[in-house]
Amino acid sequence: MDIAIYTLGCKVNQYETAAMERELTARGHTLVPFEGPADAYIINTCTVTAVSDKKSRQMIRRARKQSPEAVVAVCGCYPQTHPEDVKNLDVDLIAGTGDRMKFLDLLEGAVREREPVVNLDQALRRREFEVLPAGGLAARTRAMLKVEDGCVNFCTYCIIPYARGPVRSLPLETAAEEVRRLKAEGYREIVLTGIEISSWGRDLPGKPELTDLIEAVCREAGEMRVRLGSLEPRTITEDFCRRAAELPNLCPHFHLSMQSGCDGTLRRMNRKYDTARYYESVRLLNEAFDRPAITTDLITGFPGETEEEFAATLAFIRKCAFAEMHIFPYSIRPGTPAAEMEQVSKAVKEDRAARAAAVAEELHRQYLQNCVGRVYDVLYEQPSDGLYQGHAPNYMLVAAKGEALHNRVVPTRIVGVEGGVLLGELVRQRE
Repeated sequence: MDIAIYTLGCKVNQYETAAMERELTARGHTLVPFEGPADAYIINTCTVTAVSDKKSRQMIRRARKQSPEAVVAVCGCYPQTHPEDVKNLDVDLIAGTGDRMKFLDLLEGAVREREPVVNLDQALRRREFEVLPAGGLAARTRAMLKVEDGCVNFCTYCIIPYARGPVRSLPLETAAEEVRRLKAEGYREIVLTGIEISSWGRDLPGKPELTDLIEAVCREAGEMRVRLGSLEPRTITEDFCRRAAELPNLCPHFHLSMQSGCDGTLRRMNRKYDTARYYESVRLLNEAFDRPAITTDLITGFPGETEEEFAATLAFIRKCAFAEMHIFPYSIRPGTPAAEMEQVSKAVKEDRAARAAAVAEELHRQYLQNCVGRVYDVLYEQPSDGLYQGHAPNYMLVAAKGEALHNRVVPTRIVGVEGGVLLGELVRQRE
């Protein structure tokens, strides 16, 4: 049958959608665009904010309107935490964040039998990691490998622990097997992803550390690049940096989750570090790697945030000199402690987001300018406006003249900056 899939949210959702795509085509089904007719629609939802919930509902309604006779199946974090809301949207199959292969079995059954099905478990009781095939269907250069699921940090603004359950880790041996398979399929880069990959291993026998996994993956990857997903700042220790810096195929790009540069705000968020510990991580990475790209997330206008606290955050951003930032005005997530705190007005949240974004853009330009004159091994991915675009190991976007560069790693000298893109000249082509 013809199946269309729409994915909202994080890289873990994207990974799980890619795994479902592989399985559906292996079962003989055809993937079709979501904007057109289909026998079944899958909406893989997100619930990280109330805005995410709204977008999920919009896509469910769109699918029903496009093909009234089609089966509409919903999975992901939104139905896991708000099943009653989804039940009111004329959905044929409701599932959550667990057992994706069973979800596809139920989808095939729903198409045959035309009976509504609800299949939800209690996420907080999960103890097993669901192994899903890594990679994707398209001619991609980069593959994601999900190595961890779940979170037990319980930040006051976040509902994800209730949607995903406790920490579960992909066994190291299984991760190595997946890396070997991806290498054989021709991928040039692997991204280790998860809900909170810094917690990898805490549920496994012997409680191995994330660094153990990184070393094993890099060893199996050979010439493939290995990139890390978002890290908890306390992961970055002297031992982590010493061991990581010895891995030639580990990309020097580290996304350290921050959310605020003010200790008072961090305490209200129930984050597990303060700005001193966070900056220690930044310092260690800058000492261990040659101009690494350190990137982060920031929430502005968190409940109770004063102008003085926000000013402290702006100063801290400059001190860390981030290569790139993702900035979000705080969005109320009903059901979390922060939703009951004293709120900051929408106008103030958005004003602070704009002011932080201006600083982030200045820092980003400075980082890009410091790349000029250097030579990077660029993994080229796709043509764009007469040039070929790809990413340097630090994940900065590079554009250069060249032909047939798809999925090739080519040493490239950076000669300039245009907008947010590094302009390069090929030094030589490498297969």
